[in-house]
Amino acid sequence: MTEKSEILQQVRVIDPVSGIDRVMDVSIVDDRITAMVDRLEEIPSGVKVTDGRGLILGPGLVDLYSRTGEPGFEERETLESLQRSAVAGGYTRLTLLPETVPPLDTPAGLAQVRHRARTTVSPKPHCRFWGGLTCNLDGKQMAELADLVAAGAVGFTDGRPIDDGVLMRRVLEYAQIWDKPIALYPKRSDLVGDGVAREGVDSLRLGLPGIPVMAETSALAALLECVAETNTPVHVMRVSTARGVEAIRSAKEKLLPVTASTPWTHLLWDTTDLENYDPNLRLDPPLGTPLDRAALVDGVKSGTIDAIAIDHTPYTYEEKTVAFSEAPAGVIGLQYSFAMLWHRLVASGDWTPMDLWQATSTRPARCLQQPPPGVAVGERAELLLFDPQNPRTVEASEIYSRSRNTPLLGVFLGGQIVRTWCSIDSLEPL
Repeated sequence: MTEKSEILQQVRVIDPVSGIDRVMDVSIVDDRITAMVDRLEEIPSGVKVTDGRGLILGPGLVDLYSRTGEPGFEERETLESLQRSAVAGGYTRLTLLPETVPPLDTPAGLAQVRHRARTTVSPKPHCRFWGGLTCNLDGKQMAELADLVAAGAVGFTDGRPIDDGVLMRRVLEYAQIWDKPIALYPKRSDLVGDGVAREGVDSLRLGLPGIPVMAETSALAALLECVAETNTPVHVMRVSTARGVEAIRSAKEKLLPVTASTPWTHLLWDTTDLENYDPNLRLDPPLGTPLDRAALVDGVKSGTIDAIAIDHTPYTYEEKTVAFSEAPAGVIGLQYSFAMLWHRLVASGDWTPMDLWQATSTRPARCLQQPPPGVAVGERAELLLFDPQNPRTVEASEIYSRSRNTPLLGVFLGGQIVRTWCSIDSLEPL
């Protein structure tokens, strides 16, 4: 045995890929799982042994889309601080949006950022990058998609709405050549106006300009018509309304090639939580009503909404500490989202642990056309160890991100990530 050998004794193993949910002894040698048995009879001397009783070992988490400040806004976030946050939160794979400065809409820019991501901290998550669909991400002219594929783009998205329906259809037709994921955000910018909260009784009561549901659903209907016409697979980003969930369900029943995700925030908060005008709850899309949140929770659990996205969006203290209506939209979330989702959805009994791991690991990987992380003999150790019985309160001093724009400061969490195995240095590019 080598010095990198370790054994987790009597740990609960959860693996959505194989359907395993049982207590086992797990041996890891040189970042590869070498044994999974009910109990190891012999343990060689010199091997690190961890008492896993009460702990949960599961596959590493996969994020569909988040933002880094590097290049352009390093005061918000660097690739290094982003990766540290991800590892602390159990994320072994990140897929970053092209919304940098300059944007990742050219091969040179994409190659440079990919190289930088490979030369930062260790251990680190496996970073891949979306290439921009349009030049400057402005939704007016298609980017050089072939060159971006050659430079290593995982797929294409602007991370922003594309209002030009003709361009959207052409993009979907042209992008079929490469069989890469395409992620689109359905939002009618003209219907948003100066709105900052989901239109309804709460926005009226709180005096916040409202954004109608149809800002999402009308754009989503147009997008689904394009998918039906072209038969190009599309990932729908940031579904945030009950009617949006129903539209995705209907599209899947018609066998349209769509997958969908919702941000983690929209499963935990809704418009009733805006009472204190916390600028950290100013989001894009805005938080839904309680009915929207319930539909999203049910939609993710049932698989209608395939995945939970983190959509990590860092801002400095000065940028975010303003009035609610003036605050930029977005929050950070990689470090504590899994623990918070567990606390609110699993510990409450609404979801099983398997439900949560499917939505944060297995199905996001499949949306990206990647093999999902698994817990099996012979697999690399792309894992997280979670302690559901170790409560903690989120403190600003413990956040790895350079930004602190989160509604979780001072919030009690019922569990925490103990360790993350990335095994990334020896992985071939996904």
